[in-house]
This record gives sequence, structure tokens and C-alpha cells, in this order.
Amino acid sequence: MKNHSSVSTYDGQLLPSNLPADVRAQLGSDESVLALLELDLDTELKFRPGLLLVTDRAILAHDPDHAQWRRWTLADTRVLNLSDHAGAGALELYGDHERLAVWRYTLGRNPAALRLLDAYTRRHAALKAPLGTPVAAEIIDDVRVCPSCQAPLPAGQEECPTCDAEAMAPSSTWALLRLWRFARPYRAPLITGFVLTLLATAATLVAPYLTMPLMDDVLIPFQSGAPINYDTVRWLLLGLLGSALLAWVLGWARTYILAWVSERIGADMRTATYAHLQNLSLEYFGGKRTGDLIARIGSETDRICVFLSLHLLDFATDVLMIVMTAAILISINHWLALVTLVPLPFIAWMIHVVRDHLRHGFEKVDRVWSEITNVLADTIPGIRVVKAFAQEKREVQRFRDANNRNLEVNDRVNTVWALFSPTVTLLTEIGLLVVWIYGIWQVSNHQITVGVLAAFLAYIGRFYTRLDSMSRIVSVTQKAAAGAKRIFDILDHVSSVPEPARPVPVPHLEGRIELRGVGFRYGNRSVIRGLDLNIEPGKMVGLVGHSGSGKSTLINLICRFYDVSEGAILVDGIDIRAMSVAQYRGNIGLVLQEPFLFFGTIAENIAYGKPDASREDIMAAARAAHAHEFILRLPHGYDSLVGERGQALSGGERQRISIARALLIDPRILILDEATSSVDTATEKEIQIALDNLVRGRTTIAIAHRLSTLRKADQLVVLDRGQIVEQGGHDELMAREGAYYRLYQAQARAAEAEAQVEDDDDDLVLS
Repeated sequence: MKNHSSVSTYDGQLLPSNLPADVRAQLGSDESVLALLELDLDTELKFRPGLLLVTDRAILAHDPDHAQWRRWTLADTRVLNLSDHAGAGALELYGDHERLAVWRYTLGRNPAALRLLDAYTRRHAALKAPLGTPVAAEIIDDVRVCPSCQAPLPAGQEECPTCDAEAMAPSSTWALLRLWRFARPYRAPLITGFVLTLLATAATLVAPYLTMPLMDDVLIPFQSGAPINYDTVRWLLLGLLGSALLAWVLGWARTYILAWVSERIGADMRTATYAHLQNLSLEYFGGKRTGDLIARIGSETDRICVFLSLHLLDFATDVLMIVMTAAILISINHWLALVTLVPLPFIAWMIHVVRDHLRHGFEKVDRVWSEITNVLADTIPGIRVVKAFAQEKREVQRFRDANNRNLEVNDRVNTVWALFSPTVTLLTEIGLLVVWIYGIWQVSNHQITVGVLAAFLAYIGRFYTRLDSMSRIVSVTQKAAAGAKRIFDILDHVSSVPEPARPVPVPHLEGRIELRGVGFRYGNRSVIRGLDLNIEPGKMVGLVGHSGSGKSTLINLICRFYDVSEGAILVDGIDIRAMSVAQYRGNIGLVLQEPFLFFGTIAENIAYGKPDASREDIMAAARAAHAHEFILRLPHGYDSLVGERGQALSGGERQRISIARALLIDPRILILDEATSSVDTATEKEIQIALDNLVRGRTTIAIAHRLSTLRKADQLVVLDRGQIVEQGGHDELMAREGAYYRLYQAQARAAEAEAQVEDDDDDLVLS
């Protein structure tokens, strides 16, 4: 097959409007290409080029596994399905209840695959429409990909419809009202703070009111020759001082109380969000980026806390000030008050219009900011890999691109805000000018006194200042609303591994495991089908099979990291879905291929599953795991820090700490997921001795990269494409010369070839 990478492309993909001649030769007269997908994997998941087309008449494929073009007309009975798993996507064509073809690709081409599926679905539906229905062939050109959600961008559009649909969901401002869930425990201090705000606002409004008698009864009569009544002046000035001091005391009290409440609301929100995350299944985390979740729990909750402690208080004060000032103005002179309130409807209309633009913009800012956090979360823990492959410049460019997208989105928001804020200021200045004109006219006609006008102007200054301040709060309100919406997106997510309403108590398990007709699907892809298996208590079962055969998925189902799609898993005759998740998992010990250690001491990591364990119990578990000797050689022994993710220890040392951690909780069921595959032969022997202590007397399910390590297993289960193809002991399966025999022989040949290479290298060094 020809490599089509030499023709014109758009973002690395072929365009339907500019196909090579050999591809166009496969098309009929007037046949239009609706969408295409450049394949890069064959069915064995090896990198080989191919091409898949959807036209207005058929599906055409020149895939890596067939030398000739293949063609399927768009018959009504044919269905095209898309699925993905473990970094690879697949498109499967079915007809008459059988699979006609499958095409695989890396997930970097998933946007093009989604577009192709959409084109097929639309055209397929159009062909099934009744006669006479107008159908136009839709040419779908290649498009760019949204950096946030990786969905394809429609041609000619800058915005992602997927993200926009999320952003244009019911107004995120309503998410702020949902914060009452966290504010409810603090009702009493909140009511106290509101009352103090009301009193403090009222106290600040006393001063302008006292300017009227100062002007009309003291200063203006004095200019006319009347003597000053110092008693009146004294009381008026004391009133001004007293109102100022009262406003200060009340303002300090309300600020402290509401800040105290907001900090606790923020802390409760962070705790609730993190606790909810801990209860979600692995399926949720599989579709999320670490940086995005960190940003939500960290910066978003902090932004909401600042809004509650500062801006919400200012907003409440502004509203009260405007309402109370308007009431006072109306009581003094309703016509002059009416003129004062003229700009208010225009400002309210502008706030309403701008609010939606800002809300949409700030939600985009949050998504783009999470991209920056994702880059940091990827590269800082993986800095050793970055440096090992000399990819510093590439990662800096990736960060720069995310940072530039952040600048672009912020520039759009700032453009709206830059126009809005000065416009509000202009309207307030015009309103003040109108009041001056109308007030002077009323004074000249002896309808009001100069003192009334002075008091009006003092009140108007505060009125317009608060109105301008309240309009500026729109920005921070929408930021907080966007953050609250992202927090509630987590809190509203329901775990796919729910707790039972009335869990069956499980004080102590024997470890008998039974799988009845177990099936499991990742999206549209069936991974395990109709699997039946019995494991007796205290027995060791080894799971064997090619990569992708379903071994790790089966382990995840037994641990209840996922729930089965079909059938049931029973432990001691009880469906594990009827047990408390925490209580059930407390009976399971897990040793992974890549052990994860937390930052802290060795003792803390060993005691992770049993935090109240004594130092003697910790040391006993370490001895059984053959870790005690190397721990004592460390500078601080069991109090030595393991570093970030255990980087201060070798791979074998981390694995033995992991084994000690599993030993300490004394589990009835033990899961070994390729626990020795990432270490050398010498370390593997040490770990194997530790594992022999660990598996003794426990129901053990083991996955091993080296089949020789499973010889001690009581039963071997061979999986292929999610089904059991063989089971039995090692000698029995070798005698059958079936699937296990072929796996064992292939691995033995690979080991011999590796040993031969090492011998040749040694001979070369000696010579």
C-alpha cells in the first residue's frame, strides 16, 4: 500500500478534498467522500499505515491486514461501532449479527474517527429515510482539535461545541446558591453577620443626613449674619463622630464573623470534595487529569472562599447601601430622587448582558488553566523521564502553548470587562451631572434648600460609588460561580461502584471466590465474556495470557474497583456487591507491579493499611518480607524518608516494602499483579522468598510475567480475549500442548535467546 503522507494534509491528516490518484480511482462516478481516517495500527496493534473512507454510497478500506481495497455498501443492516481501550481505538463493522471488519488506530486519531462515525451515522440514517425526503451529501473536511476536551472543532468555528454545551448548561450562577449546603451549619453566625452589616450600613448613612442641619441651620444663617449656635454644632459633630465609630465597630465585627464562616465553608467544601473523590470508582479517574482535579480542589475552593469572605460581603453592603440610600433620597425629595435613579435601569441591563459573557469566559479560563496544571502534574513527577529522553524543550513548548491559550482566553474576557467598567462609570457621572442641573434649578425656584442639595450630593456620591462597586463585583461573582460549578461537577458524580443500602456484615472471610457468568465492558468493548471460575480458600491461582487477554481486568473486578456488567462475583457465597466496599477490601492485600509509596517514612508506608500498628508489628512484617536487613542499613532505619513516590529506594526495595505493607494487614485474599516483572533475577529471588511467606495460608490470585514463577500455583487459568481457554496444573497443561504450552515455549525460547546474547557479550568483553 502507498504511504499517503506525502499529499496535502491539514493538522497531519488527509483532506477528503485532496486525495491521491490511487484513492480516487476506487471511487465511482459522482461518489463523494464524507470523511476519512488514516489508520496507523494493524489488528495485532503493530504500527502500519492504512486508510478508511466513508462515502455517500459505501465504506472503503485499504487496511494494513489486506493488500486490496475492500468495499461495503451502506446497507440498512450494517452497524459501525467505535470503542477504545488501553491507548488504542477500534472501529468495528457488523452486519447480520457478525463482525465484517475491524480497524485499529492510536487514540491521537480519535477525533478523526469520531468524525467518520458521525458521517456514517448521518448518511446511514439518510439512506433509511422515506423516498422523497431531500438528502444532501455532506462533505466533512478535517478539523482542528479542542485542546481542552480533544473533540474535533467544526469547520470555520473557533469554539468547541462540546465545551460550549457544558458551559451553556443551566447558569452556573445558580451553583453559588447550592453553597447553602455547606453554609447551613453556620446559620447563626451568618444571620449575626447580616444584622451587623445592616446596622453598619445604616450607621454610615447618618453622616450625610446630618449635613442638612449643618448647612441650613448653622452655615447659611451665619453667612447671613446670624450667630452660630455652638450647642447645636457640638451635638451635630458628636453625632458625626459617634456614627463613624459605631460604623467602624460594627464593620470590624461583621467582617471578622463572615470571614470566620467563609473559611470554614471553604474548608468543609475541600474536605467534602476530596472525600467524595476517594469514594468514586477507578472509572472516574480514568477519564480525568490529575492536574485538573488538583486545580478544582485547590484553586477553585480558594477562589470561592475569597468570594465569600470579601466580595460577597461587599456585594451585600452595596445592595443594602443602594436600597437604604434610595429610601432616604425618596423621603427627602421624591422628584430629585427619581432623577438620581435614572441610570440604574441602564446599568442593570448592562450587568445582565455582560454577566453571561463573563460566565462563559471564566469557565473557559478555568478549563484552560487546568491544562497548565496538567502539564505541571505530568512533567514534575516525570522529570526523570523528561531528562532521560532530552525532552525539556518539548515540555517547555507544551507549557508555553497552554500558557498562550490561557492568555488568549483571558484577553477575550478582559476585552468585555474593559468596555463594561468604564461605561458604568460614565453613566454614573452623567447621572451626577443631571442631578446637579436639576438640583440647581430646584434651588433657584426655592423648591429645596442648599442643605438638601448638599445632602443629596453626599448621598448620591455614596449611591453611585456603591453602584459602580456592585457592577465590578459581577466579574468575581462569575469567577466564583464557575468554580462552584466545577466543584459540584465532582460532587454530583455518582460512583459506578455504589455502596449497598444494607451491607452484609463481613467480620472475617475464608477466601472462597466464585465467578458466575462474569462479563465486563469498557464502553462498547466487551473485555470479559461468560467467565466461570471457582477458587478454594487458601489456594493459589495463576492467571496467564497474552497482554489484553483480561487478566488485570479480572483482578480489578475481584477487588471491586469496577462492577461486573453481567453475572456475579461471590466470596464465601456472598455477592461482593452486597458487602461494604471498605470492609470487603480490608480483607484484600494487593501487591502491584509498580509499587506506590507515599512521601513519608518507611514505617509509615508499611503501616499504611493499619495506621495503629505497633513498631514491633511493623518490624515483624518487614522481616517476613525480607526487608528488615536493608531497612536497618539506612541512616535512620524505619524512620528514613522514602522520597517522592519512593524514589530514594531501589525497585526491589520498594517492592519488599509493598509486600510488608500487605503482610501487616493479614489479608485473607491476596492479589499479586506481576509483582516481580520489573526487577532483575537476583532481586526476584529475594522477593520470591518474601512472597512465599506472604501467600502461605491465603487465597492468592497471581499474574506473573515469567511463567516459571507460577509453578507453585495450585491452579493455572489461561485467558484469551476475556474467556478461559484452559485451566489446570502446570504439568497437566504442558502435557496438553495447548495455549499454555505455546506461551511457555515461546517464553523459554525468548529467555534462551536473551541468555545467548549475554554470553556473547561476556565473550566479547573477555576477548
